[in-house]
Formats: sequence, C-alpha cells, structure tokens
Amino acid sequence: MRQSGDQLLPGVSYVMPVLNEVTHVRAAVMSLLHQDYQGPFEVTLALGPSLDGTTELVEEMAAVDARIRIVPNDVGSTPAGLNAAIRASKYAVVIRVDAHSVLPPNYARIAVETLERTGADNVGGIMDAQGGTPFEKAVARAYGTRIGLGGTPHHVGGKQGKAETVYLGCFRTESILNVGLFDEDVKRGQDWDLNRRLREAGGTVWFTPELRVVYRPRPSVARLARQMLSTGLWRGELARRYPAANGIRYFIPPLMVIAVTLALLLGLGGVAQALSGATPWLLLGLIVPIGYALIVVAATVTVARPDGVRSASRFLVVLPCIHFCWGAGFVLGFLKLTSNITAHTGR
Repeated sequence: MRQSGDQLLPGVSYVMPVLNEVTHVRAAVMSLLHQDYQGPFEVTLALGPSLDGTTELVEEMAAVDARIRIVPNDVGSTPAGLNAAIRASKYAVVIRVDAHSVLPPNYARIAVETLERTGADNVGGIMDAQGGTPFEKAVARAYGTRIGLGGTPHHVGGKQGKAETVYLGCFRTESILNVGLFDEDVKRGQDWDLNRRLREAGGTVWFTPELRVVYRPRPSVARLARQMLSTGLWRGELARRYPAANGIRYFIPPLMVIAVTLALLLGLGGVAQALSGATPWLLLGLIVPIGYALIVVAATVTVARPDGVRSASRFLVVLPCIHFCWGAGFVLGFLKLTSNITAHTGR
C-alpha cells in the first residue's frame, strides 16, 4: 500500500483480455497509465491469439513500460483471459477493463474510495457509449436509452446503491477468488454471472453514477448483429440455468420477436386469402409489425434527432437490429436450439 495523506491506499491490478484489438488497445492501456490514483498499480494484459497486429503492439508497449505485463490467453475467450490476468495479479483490488473502453483519469480513485466506503465486493458504473461515425453514434444512442437496451442503470444511469450487476467492475480480489473467478464456460454475460454468485455468497454489488467509462460501439450492422445475437444467446442460456435470478425485462425482446414473426405470418396468410377471393381477415395480423415500425420511427424522432439526420437514419436500422438479434438469440439460447453456444462470443 502507498500512503496518501493519512490513508493507506490498496494496490490496484488492472486486468484486460485482449484479442484482435489493434485499433483500440493503445487508448485503453494509456487511460490506465494516466490514472490519478496514488496507490501502487499494475496492468496485466491477457493476450489472445490475435491476427491483426495486436500482439506486436502490446509487446511493444510492455517493452517500454515495466508496469505493463503480458500473460498468455491461449483459449482466447474473455472469461479465460480475465481469470489468467487475475491469477497473475498481486494486489488486493482488481479493476476489470475492456479493450474497447477508455477509463477517465479519476476512475480508479473513485472506484476504490467507493469500495472502501460501502464495504462492497464490486463497484461499477455506467457504460458511456460514444461513437465517431453516424452509425456508431446511432448505436451509442440506442445503448443509452431505455428503448435500446432496457434502461438498466449501467446503461442509462440512476442513483447509487445496490445493484444486480454493473459495467466492468472494481473488485476485492479475495471476494472473486472465493466465488471461483469468472465461469470460463460462459462466453458472454460472465460479468452478470459473477455478480450473481457474489450476491448469493452474501456480498454486495454497488452501482455509482460517478463512474463513467467511454465505450466504442461496433462500427457496422454485421458486427452489431453478431454481438447482439451472441449476447441474446447467452442471456437466454443464463435465464434457463438460473430462472429465479432473472427479471421480466429480459423476456420482453424475445416476446416481441415472437409476436412480430407470428403476426407477419398471419399477414402473409391474409394476402393468400385476398388472392384466393376469401375475406382477408388474417391481414389484421399486420397491425403488430406496423405498430412496432411506428414505435421505431417515434423513437428515432424523439431520441436520435439531436445526433443529426445521418445518424438518425441509421437509428432506424440499429434499433430493430438490436431488438431482433438479441431477442432471437435469447429464444435460441433459452430453448437450447443452438448446436454450439460456446462458439458465439460476439466478436
């Protein structure tokens, strides 16, 4: 520990899984080196088998700064990388970092202060999604609104207090070791699962809006769809494994997907009725998808308009992409309809 005034500050181990992140990893690491936290720290990068130049970049950074350490993550998954980095760390506090995130300079200081003040086992805040292109801005806007990802505090903010889960996290190392670290069989949603086990063990997960971490959204429809499908798959899998730990909000997108799909099939039946000369009463089913489309348009006008016409036009695509890919993934995961769920990592 290092002395700060009259207070001893615990050492902090930043842990970051890295795989094919050559575009973002330097900014993420630099945000750790420039923290205003006065206690001792180390940066441990769990390096997966990257193909885009990430390995060379990370090795270059580690060669010029002794505070950066690399551990191998041959499996390449996020939970395996986190566990490898945590096992190699030496300090009493672990701060999880994503290679797509940029921590503000006061992040560690506020996180550790909150951890000490509340006695919590994990402290986290808001995933502050920010985009550069019109598409990324549309995704960021969707992430930060209730109609996008459901309005949980770590997306839209709220009052500080006990929470189900938080973004990233500042953990007591002893607490996560006691509950068995991250479950390496859970490729996405492993943070929710770990926080569930912390809470079941009598621990506290604490949300504070003071912690805001910049997050860079996926840059294309294809990558966003892949991310959302994977997230939905794992959310459905976890909902099936732990039914008592899930709120009703997780079931709204899959129910919407089922309703719209069935309504569209009814509408097609109505078209067939009309072509055959029968009364096309099945066309009434189209009320549901039309109603959904109107909701998307209304949300675009009210939510995305401040970002300009180009970004708002992308929002018309982004919002259904999030809803339908996440919802369809949830159905597949919940009903065990995917042959190899471990292959879905969202990368």
